[in-house]
Amino acid sequence: MTDGDRPNLSSQARGRDARPRFPWALTAASLLAFILLVSLGLWQVQRLQWKQDLIARAEAAADLPPVSLEALAQMPDPEFRSALLACDFQNQSHIELQSIQDGQPGVRLISSCEGWLVDLGFVPETVSARPTQQSAAIPTISAQARRVEQPGAFAPPPQGNRFYARDTEAMSRALGVEGPVRPYVLFATGSAWPVWEALKPSAPPAAFSNNHLGYALTWFGLALALAGFYIALLRRKLTS
Repeated sequence: MTDGDRPNLSSQARGRDARPRFPWALTAASLLAFILLVSLGLWQVQRLQWKQDLIARAEAAADLPPVSLEALAQMPDPEFRSALLACDFQNQSHIELQSIQDGQPGVRLISSCEGWLVDLGFVPETVSARPTQQSAAIPTISAQARRVEQPGAFAPPPQGNRFYARDTEAMSRALGVEGPVRPYVLFATGSAWPVWEALKPSAPPAAFSNNHLGYALTWFGLALALAGFYIALLRRKLTS
């Protein structure tokens, strides 16, 4: 090899070294982010389908007449169904659940009826008196079954008769309810104490926010934006 050939070989080596390298690290990070965004979008689509089914069930149950507790117990999923209760709530024990309704602090009175936990309604904190036992005729009231979730591990424990989370297992023990604990609570829609005006029976509103489609489109849009950004950046890097 002559001395004149050496510069040419050096130039060829520098040319090979100057070739742009494929951005493997950027590709891996972009792929992981893309998969995450698409997964979040698909999860919101699943939530959308679940919420639509829930709304349809609530609307359908609103048009059905109340059933007996025995019939309610036979249903695989009685949520939103109404039942008639004829228990003597005025002369049996109850516990109190700390709550807020319409911005006003107070408690919800919880009792039981034939193995079901019954939420009798809200009493404002300003009302300290509780009704005494009565010998009047037992009123038949209606109640709506609603599924409730067990509180998390950090929920405050009850203090005596006062609960600070809707812990159905602990509530059932406190009220002496026997048998398996149902994942439902019956929310009274009629007053067990008609003469006690402080008690406000109510079921949780059946109106559900349904923004899952918007959330899904947002996640899918971010995934497409990420893909477009990655392609543009890759083309620029490989052609520079």
